[in-house]
Amino acid sequence: MDWNLTTVTWNATAMDRSFIWEFDMLYEHYNRISLHARIELALRAFKYIYYPLLAVVGVPVNVVTIVILSRGKCGLSKCVTRYLVAMAAADLLVIILDLILRHIPIVYWLHFYFLFSLPVCNIHAVLVYAATNCSVWFTVTFTFDRFVAICCQKLKTKYCTEKTAAVVLGTVTVMSCLIDIFWYFMLSDKYQLFNNPWFCSTQSRLMRSKVWGTIEFLHYILTPCVPFVVIVLLNALTIRYILVSSRARSRLRCPSNVESPRDPEMESRRKSIILLLLISGNFILLWSVHMVHSLWGSLRWFTAWLIYLPVYVREFGFMLQLLSCCTNTVIYCVTQTKFKEQLKNVGKYPFTLIVKFIKR
Repeated sequence: MDWNLTTVTWNATAMDRSFIWEFDMLYEHYNRISLHARIELALRAFKYIYYPLLAVVGVPVNVVTIVILSRGKCGLSKCVTRYLVAMAAADLLVIILDLILRHIPIVYWLHFYFLFSLPVCNIHAVLVYAATNCSVWFTVTFTFDRFVAICCQKLKTKYCTEKTAAVVLGTVTVMSCLIDIFWYFMLSDKYQLFNNPWFCSTQSRLMRSKVWGTIEFLHYILTPCVPFVVIVLLNALTIRYILVSSRARSRLRCPSNVESPRDPEMESRRKSIILLLLISGNFILLWSVHMVHSLWGSLRWFTAWLIYLPVYVREFGFMLQLLSCCTNTVIYCVTQTKFKEQLKNVGKYPFTLIVKFIKR
């Protein structure tokens, strides 16, 4: 028997797989299969636990984040609060539409067999990609807002406002929905429940078409390649500005070798840049694998000489991408003391209610 599982498709309908089946295959035949096959089986087994756990954590974490930030008691400006709330809402939608309604049914396909009778997969695809685009581009708009607030003092009073933030976020949302409508026509309304390359079935002539290949390639260029470039560029310009202005302010405030007094303005900028860099870095780090695989796969439409990346690279990219929807809350806890306090209060609230009920 050929145990080189790298040649096996990820089609979940091929056999009745389960966590125990994948684990037993890996354990019993570890020394008889290739390294790629070991990684593939290990990743398959891990997904049975990882995706449900991520959903259980991701939904309440983002809901709590939205509630805390919306109350406006975290010491953040209304403009920043709007961006962070929008990012958390988009992440919540990605978790629901992509993780819970797409990836979990693919892993546990036997329990979601009824989806094959629902002719809504192309609509589902539009919603998934629109929510994902919003999640990505909200991060870009937040990065640009912080760039203007720190580096463009004359523009700051006009641009960094609650009204501008609402207009920008609304525009991004509408544009994301309009741009991703093409998925409705590209994909069928029937589910196939595996990522090869989409979770909806489609006509073979479309999959082999250079036109659709070009459209898909442009889709991956728009999200997340362009955001990657924009975020890195804006962060580099912001850091450069802070370093230059920091030296200038230090010389003005303390021209001699005497220890410089406390500078509230620079401390405020430092907190802003830490929050900005952590959010941007988190996005870039967790989206990198998915971006590389998506672009590489799209380029194979046009250049057949490119080697075929193992399927587990794509699946690992999905896992990291979905994880990025659950990590911003940790960043807020690390960088924002008041947010951390509010989160503690939320955690204590159920116990407070129980104590009050007992004392009655």
